Amino acid sequence: MTIEPFERSTDPWHEVEQHVGHYGAPYFAPDIIDRAEGSYIYTEDGRKILDFTSGQMCATLGHNNPEVVQTIRTTIGRLDHLYSGMLSRPSINLCTHIAQTLPEPLNKVIPLSTGSEVNEAAIRMAKTVTGRFEVVSFSRSWHGLTQASAAATYSSARKVGVPCAPGQFAIPTPYEYRPDFTDAEGKLDWRKELDFGFDMVDAQSSGSLAACIVEPILSGGGILVPPDGYLAELKKKCHERGMLLIFDEAQTGFGRTGTWYGFQHDGVVPDILTLSKTLGGGLPLAALVTSDEIEATARERGFTFYTSHVNDPLVAAVGCTVMNVIERDDLPSKAAQKGDRLHAGLQRLVETHDIVGDARGRGLLQGIEIVKDKQGKERSAALGDLITRRCYELGLHMNIVCLPGMGGVFRIAPPLTVSDAELDDGLTILDQAISDVETGRYRD
Repeated sequence: MTIEPFERSTDPWHEVEQHVGHYGAPYFAPDIIDRAEGSYIYTEDGRKILDFTSGQMCATLGHNNPEVVQTIRTTIGRLDHLYSGMLSRPSINLCTHIAQTLPEPLNKVIPLSTGSEVNEAAIRMAKTVTGRFEVVSFSRSWHGLTQASAAATYSSARKVGVPCAPGQFAIPTPYEYRPDFTDAEGKLDWRKELDFGFDMVDAQSSGSLAACIVEPILSGGGILVPPDGYLAELKKKCHERGMLLIFDEAQTGFGRTGTWYGFQHDGVVPDILTLSKTLGGGLPLAALVTSDEIEATARERGFTFYTSHVNDPLVAAVGCTVMNVIERDDLPSKAAQKGDRLHAGLQRLVETHDIVGDARGRGLLQGIEIVKDKQGKERSAALGDLITRRCYELGLHMNIVCLPGMGGVFRIAPPLTVSDAELDDGLTILDQAISDVETGRYRD
């Protein structure tokens, strides 16, 4: 039996029920998606949906960017996939371009495929270099679902009844809207919180601390931006203990926050940097970056992370194109400008709706937190779910964090190529959806 890729059937949801396995996330859209272009996706019945999540936060230049499409067409006729021990010009050029955009000493690049995979490689490298095994991450972290990356993830998917990698420690996540440690004015005392976190780490450690892995902005944790000075102090605490600091920039890299990389806002350079989502422009591409010294030590000590698709030329060529467009069109500075416009619009929602408690983020990675009311600040996943559904009906795809204890926080990450008009349209739809839910005009 032959079935063409885009062949339509009379009852696709029956086929989904019969043959499509579930992998944890619910199938959000009630429609089958037929195509995508720019900032929009289109359903099989012709509906046009503004995509405020860039797919899975990966379509950095919008869906089916013409230059990315042309690169795929050109490359696929020349190179697609190679033996993992072979090199090609696209792979070499990708590594070179990434290194050229980074400060010293980040100079050595290993191209891989996905975020989980590259974080797995980074943690393995840190353990190899230090000769230790213990890893620290935020209590609301998300770094992936493979063994080591899942063990460093605390926001979800831990309660499955199987052991994680040994030596995992969590430190409190700095959360200014909901501070756990406060000063005399009731504001977040992040120094006290960080000191407490590492006091707990020191108490539990067996003396084998290897690494700390964090996102410069926690995305799955609820669009949480660490306060000024936090990451610098975190690096200091890591180095005092002989640990390597890993920044996971799956969502903050390549211009999204208004600079090439999220860590540049804080002036703190990690020992190991992991890149994924935003690098591939919609294709699976990731990269680990570190210093000459760390890479050499890892190699000497037998570091191995050999995959079927390391250094693949097709996706490397796409990564080169994505980076060229970002650089040529100065998309980081445009993301900063558009981010200001987006944040102003989200802040207006905070000011005009009692169920919108907070707006936060940086550049084109922003979020709002939905609460039952501002006075109580009780997060409301139920209201968030209603707003999500209403937005979709009105023509806007929004992503609500579905992790335990974080429901009601929207992640807003449109393509870097989004227009001001599209931002304004999305904000208008979001405003209407919130109003419809808040007033009871829209309910279950």
